[in-house]
Amino acid sequence: MPLTPPITSTTPAGAFERLLTIMDDLRLNCPWDKKQTLESLRHLTIEEVYELSDAILSGDMPEISKELGDVMLHLVFYARIGSETNDFNITDVLNGICDKLVNRHPHIYADVDVQDENDVKRNWEQIKLKEGNKSVLGGVPASLPALVKASRIQEKARGIGFDWEEKSQVWAKVEEELQEFKDEFNVEDETTIDHERAESEFGDLLFSLINYARFININPEDALEKTNRKFIKRFQYLETKAQENGQQLQNMSLAEMDVYWNEAKKL
Repeated sequence: MPLTPPITSTTPAGAFERLLTIMDDLRLNCPWDKKQTLESLRHLTIEEVYELSDAILSGDMPEISKELGDVMLHLVFYARIGSETNDFNITDVLNGICDKLVNRHPHIYADVDVQDENDVKRNWEQIKLKEGNKSVLGGVPASLPALVKASRIQEKARGIGFDWEEKSQVWAKVEEELQEFKDEFNVEDETTIDHERAESEFGDLLFSLINYARFININPEDALEKTNRKFIKRFQYLETKAQENGQQLQNMSLAEMDVYWNEAKKL
């Protein structure tokens, strides 16, 4: 006999309770949901977060709402699994994050004064150290993609005052790293280079560019992803136009492809 689904609620608390009830029903009665573990859900959660990220970059509000629901489901799923082993439950999870937010916002819930967001970030990092973190950088996940990790490392260091004072200093560092990278090879010939040293200098150059982007309030991950999307859109236009004209890209010259590429840029 089918279960009666909980009715739609018009309040946040009621809607959240509805999700918890459905999660309980699925965990007890659905063969797929019964089998899931923290480990089996992990890669699916990562995929859902990337889908949310795509929706945000696309500015698609209905899709953002849908993807937020998918992520919320996963969070509730983890809490349900934790409750089955008596390790934690959804109440523990929610109270835990509430307690953390209260503790790390003494300028809201205590008598600490702040002047701007930088003061807030500094306080946040200092409180984390008092809570037992051994390093300011300890909260940066090791598995983060390198570009995102570089941004987070720099933000964490800035939080305790380890940072450049002026963006002109950061740009000077970019130019210094660019020159050091160029010094590893001659762009005019095919001289064999020390690949390991060149790779190291290239990494330093990227790190300094990410640092400069931070100083001018550009998110390097978002910037690169938007460039990726722009390239894909233009390249697919090139493919479409070539097909419409009975051409194959592999048989076209670069000059011929550039005609379509420049058309795509104008669009």
